[in-house]
Amino acid sequence: METTAPVPERTRKTRGRPSGPEAENVRHAILDSAESLFAARGYAATSVREIAEEVGVNPAMVHYYFGSKHALLQQVLERTLEPLANAIAEMKDAGRAPVSDIIGLLLGAFSADPNLPYLVMREVMLPGGIMQHHFLEYLAPRLGGAVPGLLAREQAEGRMRPDLDPGICTLMMLSLCAFPFVARQLAEPGLKLSYDAAGLDSLEMHINQLLSEGFSR
Repeated sequence: METTAPVPERTRKTRGRPSGPEAENVRHAILDSAESLFAARGYAATSVREIAEEVGVNPAMVHYYFGSKHALLQQVLERTLEPLANAIAEMKDAGRAPVSDIIGLLLGAFSADPNLPYLVMREVMLPGGIMQHHFLEYLAPRLGGAVPGLLAREQAEGRMRPDLDPGICTLMMLSLCAFPFVARQLAEPGLKLSYDAAGLDSLEMHINQLLSEGFSR
């Protein structure tokens, strides 16, 4: 009891906001909690109070850092997708984007953050997804929306069949790379698939084999 007494007193003095490195740690913890809960339950079924309780802070602190639950989800998505957007931008700058590299990038992103496919599926792809407008306006142009341009360049330079539609090809790639992670809870017991390193290597090989035969010139 004695050890907890100073905490609420300090919180009152700083209006619930830690300072310095501690403030950044709390902010990241809130983002981590929100990402996990939004992915598992969905935005509508997750309250700010639940997010705050998982971190061990007052709900008012969540609003202090992020303003609203909607803004919090927006920042969760942006943080989660930023590495992927940066990697796609690097491919654009490199002047070459083999289909196998794009497949590896997508699979790597989904396997590195298991919450990512659920977040995108729940809050962007499904009808009524609360982040659809924000995603289309601010994120899609740097993500899947940038891939058709990469594929069109591959076509122009003779490395990919010219009769294929880059937009349809992008949709196929995204579907093949994302859906195995969305379906993981059924694929592991039902199809006996493994999601360890060897299993993911095998998945990448199968997708590459399927698409290379269809895409390559």
